[in-house]
Amino acid sequence: MGGTALFTAFAEPLQGLTGLASAFARDAASFVALSSQNSLRHFFRSQQQADQTFHGLYHWNWFDLTMLIPYFAVMIVLSLYGVHRYTLCYLYHRYRKNYDPNPPQHFDELPRVTIQLPMFNEQFVIDRLIESVCSIEYPREKLEIQVLDDSTDETQEVARKIVERYAAMGNPIEYIHRTNRYGFKAGALDAGLKIAKGEFVAIFDADFVPPKDWLMKVIHHFAEPNIGMVQTRWTHLNRNYSMLTQIEAILLDGHFVIEQGARDRTRDFFNFNGTAGMWRRQAIEDGGGWQHDTLTEDTDLSYRSQMAGWKFKYLPDVECPSELPIEMTAFKTQQARWAKGLIQTSIKILPMVFRSNNVPKRIKKEAVYHLTANISYPLMVIMTALLLPAMVVRFYQGWFQMLLIDFPLFAASTFSIAFFYVMAERELFPKTWWKTLLYLPLLMALGIGLTVTNTKAVMEALFGIKSAFVRTPKYRVAKKGEKSQAAKYRKRLVLAPWIELAIGFYFFVAILYTFSNHNYFTAPFLILFVIGYWYTGLMSLLQGRFERWRTGSSTDPEESSAKPFPVGV
Repeated sequence: MGGTALFTAFAEPLQGLTGLASAFARDAASFVALSSQNSLRHFFRSQQQADQTFHGLYHWNWFDLTMLIPYFAVMIVLSLYGVHRYTLCYLYHRYRKNYDPNPPQHFDELPRVTIQLPMFNEQFVIDRLIESVCSIEYPREKLEIQVLDDSTDETQEVARKIVERYAAMGNPIEYIHRTNRYGFKAGALDAGLKIAKGEFVAIFDADFVPPKDWLMKVIHHFAEPNIGMVQTRWTHLNRNYSMLTQIEAILLDGHFVIEQGARDRTRDFFNFNGTAGMWRRQAIEDGGGWQHDTLTEDTDLSYRSQMAGWKFKYLPDVECPSELPIEMTAFKTQQARWAKGLIQTSIKILPMVFRSNNVPKRIKKEAVYHLTANISYPLMVIMTALLLPAMVVRFYQGWFQMLLIDFPLFAASTFSIAFFYVMAERELFPKTWWKTLLYLPLLMALGIGLTVTNTKAVMEALFGIKSAFVRTPKYRVAKKGEKSQAAKYRKRLVLAPWIELAIGFYFFVAILYTFSNHNYFTAPFLILFVIGYWYTGLMSLLQGRFERWRTGSSTDPEESSAKPFPVGV
């Protein structure tokens, strides 16, 4: 009967429940009897012998193995990445004394600095960015500000006028517009670098608002001649705008506190985050310059520069406020670009890393975990397809075997996520970190819901499918109740939300099956899948419509950008 277990389980879900109840009664009696012997090993052995629920009914066969072998293979790989999260948390604390926020030496004379502001169709946030950059405290004769504008819409005129206004006030700022987007952001940065006068180059994306003292806090760390790049920590202007932005902020806090912090403290390779950081110009050139064959040109250059011998430094105490995506489609587009870009970078960079005789084995190992982490998304798709069949097959093995195997894998892959982000929030908010616990279920559900779009992105990277650099739309919304001005950059995802809703329904059926078989241990895990897929799917379909329903207005097609964003997912 083993070969037909998958199908008979749906037809006769109550079969064998009487024997299962008897098994539980025997288990309880065995535990009481064995407690006086104080022998856990004898107890566990007795459970395996006593659990005869389907004795004489279930036998292994090749059909079941074809379901369970790939299922457990995927679970083991995901668990390895989970163990790595535990490792990063451990290293972060073990080497906490390696972090010193103060530069060991200072420049006798401040060097010349170029600030680059790459942008593309950012008309609603550029005035805020330029105002903050022009307010930075640094000798004007030692400062140069480049507005690198690749825009194709009204942003060109808006940016040009703002630059002219601040230049007339005595600020060393210039407007540079390209008539093509060759190389996208990397191409714009490279074009600006060719005419830049600074020995050091700071970079800020359009949605960032650097504080006045940012540059003075960072520049003296370059007095150490081997420092090639300094990265600072992102904070968020609209963290409390919605549930989505709260979860996004926690996700980024985990990266900027634990990941970047642990790698910096252990002297492993880590990456420039594309903005809110400063480079030594020579480190860019020694690394081969900005290249645009991946969507994460920042990580690509970071590894090449560090392999060339330059050291990086991370300053978590130096903050730079930024804006989080407020709509699901924008968030998914951002995450998909990062997922695809990192896999592209791993394909390009990891062979170089392993061929290098100057890179220690410990750093090579960490580079694999760092650059291939997004492979977990297609693995999640495989697990999604196999989860329900595997549950049905394994129902006939007995509860004890399921618990003995599943719990360690579940602890490694899932509990590590909770531990990772709670630890990050505790570092940042020692008095209110416990509030993170309220967001953890939705945080994990959201991560699951990103599986469809991120898997597509990862598979495109693996098969060498190129795509344009799709920037995240900026809405200039910081507080609850503020109305977005950037509806013209909004575009809905066509197919992905419906796939997400369908997968959510698949897991809803799985929950009904677990309840019918009294397998309550698995149900909470499956509920996360349902919430995650339905949340991302429904928000992708409905977000943006809420505003029109509330105001009774609609977007004029003539007001829309010729190339609205987000796209490509």
